[in-house]
Amino acid sequence: MAEPLAFDLLVDRSDWKRHRFDEAPVPRIGEGQVLLRIDRFAFTANNISYALSGDMLGYWRFFPAPEGWGRIPTMGFADVIASEHADVGVGTRCFGFYPMSRYLVIEPGAAGPGGIVDGAPHRQGLAPAYNQYSPTGGDALWQAEHEDALMLMRGLFLTSFLAADFLAERGLGEQAVWISSASSKTSIALAHQLSTSGRARTLGLTSPRHLDFVRALGCYDQVACYDEVASLDATVPSVYVDMSGNAALRRAVHEQLGDRLLHSCAIGATHWDQTGTDDADLPGPKPEFFFAPGQIQKRASDWGPGELQRRLAEAWSGFRAFSEGWLQVQRGAGPEAVERVYRDTLAGRSDPRHGHVLSMWESD
Repeated sequence: MAEPLAFDLLVDRSDWKRHRFDEAPVPRIGEGQVLLRIDRFAFTANNISYALSGDMLGYWRFFPAPEGWGRIPTMGFADVIASEHADVGVGTRCFGFYPMSRYLVIEPGAAGPGGIVDGAPHRQGLAPAYNQYSPTGGDALWQAEHEDALMLMRGLFLTSFLAADFLAERGLGEQAVWISSASSKTSIALAHQLSTSGRARTLGLTSPRHLDFVRALGCYDQVACYDEVASLDATVPSVYVDMSGNAALRRAVHEQLGDRLLHSCAIGATHWDQTGTDDADLPGPKPEFFFAPGQIQKRASDWGPGELQRRLAEAWSGFRAFSEGWLQVQRGAGPEAVERVYRDTLAGRSDPRHGHVLSMWESD
């Protein structure tokens, strides 16, 4: 079936509740360019964090949009359907960073079985890890039957793997790690990493609505509701990993732990509408933003790319198997399905068990 139009989801950068779908002809490519048709992409609360950090970390720059609008990045799979680059063949299937769209044009600056790097001018100076597209044939983490799980959780798993590694490398001596937004997939992945390593006890903080789900996961040593923070044990050296971005919760945790708080690590913003930056008189250490691409570049240098991929593949295998016990993949196609998932995620209505895998073309 012919595809006369491509669709893009654009969001108002000043008010993410405002969005629109733009239609455009299928892109034409020029010398050195490659056209990817986006097969499927995943959408989770982690993508809202990209929007929150869009200006600070450059996420809005990956996929240019009209003035005042943005294209939220996602993780997914796409197929090369046209190529004017000698080293990229038609039919190559790639995992990578994509807009919520049907097509993407890239300009490979380097290409090989191990990766295709988009060298387009607007991507210069952005995190290298997000500019790379991984052909499935050379991807140590890829398995055809597990593509949905990979696009849903590879990015957030990578963040959790690197965060756990960062804490271990710091050698702070924490005996407990408090993790907010404990039902989010990034938090679950981090708790699983910490539980597997046995380095410290994990305490998950969540809402009453998700309490039973988080407890049933089995990767947290203790689970509590947000309004219970003031009653929790604060006698052991601890680290706080903030996946929620909730300013009031951050203050409550800092006040409860006091000088027992060794490090405050900011990663996510699932409570994007309750963030705040006034931490001037916050007890304990100043919150530090964790930037996963920086840690992966460090470890690629420390260990070498091959050893890094081996460690990632080993850890991913264990987490993917663990996720089979609770993750329920929900597929949707077409602008209406995409809009529904976007609205529900933005409003915090998503079921944490669900992993949404989407496509812009209804015939998929």
